[in-house]
Amino acid sequence: MRLTIRKENPEDFKTVFNLIEKAFENEQMSDHKEQFLVERLRNSDAFVPELSMVAETENKIVGHILLTKLKIKNKSNEFDSLALAPVSVLPEFQGKGIGGKLIVEVHKKAKELGYKSIVLLGHENYYPRFGYEQADKYGIELPFEVPKENCMVIELIDNGLDGVNGIVEYPKEFNE
Repeated sequence: MRLTIRKENPEDFKTVFNLIEKAFENEQMSDHKEQFLVERLRNSDAFVPELSMVAETENKIVGHILLTKLKIKNKSNEFDSLALAPVSVLPEFQGKGIGGKLIVEVHKKAKELGYKSIVLLGHENYYPRFGYEQADKYGIELPFEVPKENCMVIELIDNGLDGVNGIVEYPKEFNE
């Protein structure tokens, strides 16, 4: 299967909305509203158009990934980082490595744009293969109760999290 990964365009929005809805339809750890979150984030200050990417095969969009800006704050400092949410692949295309290819490509693009790290809430058995580690190792916490093993970070550059610690502050669109 030939796969092309490219920046999402406005004409893809409706297709991507439906794709995200289908991708999370049977996911138990989901509120089934990820597609609305993506819409809100696209209209927010946190949106970086280059970090919203789609995977296509035979002119059909089969996957989508989104990174948006967030802050990590402590008493004396705030640090820029990114949130990975969500990664979506059509059910009939899941298990074929498409999500992984999207993750690798969006990491490359984020690094090119000068970002140093990404935070995510996700499956503890999936994301470590891409270099994600538990966030508490760096003194980084999410602003809500979640199992530690599901709160992860990755350094996009060597020592990208040096001196970074605190509580993640998501864009307000995550809480609407």
